[in-house]
Amino acid sequence: MNLKNRIIRSATWEQLADEDGMPTKELLNIYEDLSSKDVGTIITGYAYVVKDEQPNPGMMGIYDDKFIEAYKPLTELVHKNNCNIIMQIVYGGSSTRFNTKSRTIWGPSEVENPSSKITPKEISKNEIKLLINAFADSSLRAKKSGFDGVQLHGAHGYLYSQFLSPFFNKREDEYGGSIENRARIIFETLEAIKDKVGEDFPVFIKINSRDYFEGGLDYEDCLWVCKELSLLGIDGIEISGGGVDKTRDSEAYYLKEAIEIAKSISVPVILVGGNRTPSDMEKILNNTKISYLSMSKPFLREYDLVSRWKSGNLEKSKCITCNQCFKTEGHRYCIFAK
Repeated sequence: MNLKNRIIRSATWEQLADEDGMPTKELLNIYEDLSSKDVGTIITGYAYVVKDEQPNPGMMGIYDDKFIEAYKPLTELVHKNNCNIIMQIVYGGSSTRFNTKSRTIWGPSEVENPSSKITPKEISKNEIKLLINAFADSSLRAKKSGFDGVQLHGAHGYLYSQFLSPFFNKREDEYGGSIENRARIIFETLEAIKDKVGEDFPVFIKINSRDYFEGGLDYEDCLWVCKELSLLGIDGIEISGGGVDKTRDSEAYYLKEAIEIAKSISVPVILVGGNRTPSDMEKILNNTKISYLSMSKPFLREYDLVSRWKSGNLEKSKCITCNQCFKTEGHRYCIFAK
């Protein structure tokens, strides 16, 4: 991939797809705004890979071949503005409160989710194979649609994040127990995707540096998984952390962990979380092996943030991390944006 800068718009749930997951004009408008205002690469809001599994309303879908033509206007629009676009793909699992009574929800084990209070059905090994194939098929659709890559969502308490977490994963088969087993589904998914799309189509992952709750994924296990993914052919790793609803006062929340991971692997590391001040971001790029910096909420407040910085106005992002954006429908702009 050729990138015009090192700023990435991290995946953001816009809540503007239609009820089948199809892109809408309003959704395309967001990507027109971002791509025309100097964002180097965009990671889309998460897209669900299984038709009857939609963890939140208004999500993009990629579960059927009908999406191939539907997304071409989106990718063409972004490419016209000399910007890359990567589709984030996901299976939500029990981290949902949307339409939970009319569908089966898979989890690594039958463990109640403390947030949603949902106890999922333990996914069987045959169902794991079906899910892995769904991720691979969805990745091929993304490639045919003109996307520049896909990103597995392995963070923030969704299914693949839960497989990594000893709190949620109590399995006694080859998908549970040791970190080697808990990460197996991710390794097998990466292999299946690469087999389907070829080696020239980038595959990324977003992963928690740690879960930040007792019994969850710890940093040592995250580091091991990142090392293995690097050896298995992942093309980039975005380092995040558990608890997306938490407000943090500092910047670059996961910097310490990302620095160590970037030192330990041979593929690019992307740091998300609390990147707000250009001078601090420059120091990260110049003084560590971290390759890229990604942001989500700052672009809800200022979709033209990169253009502002490029023009010479290097004041920090106006985003104050108040998280009010989680409370609005149609996550296009912050409620404070002018």
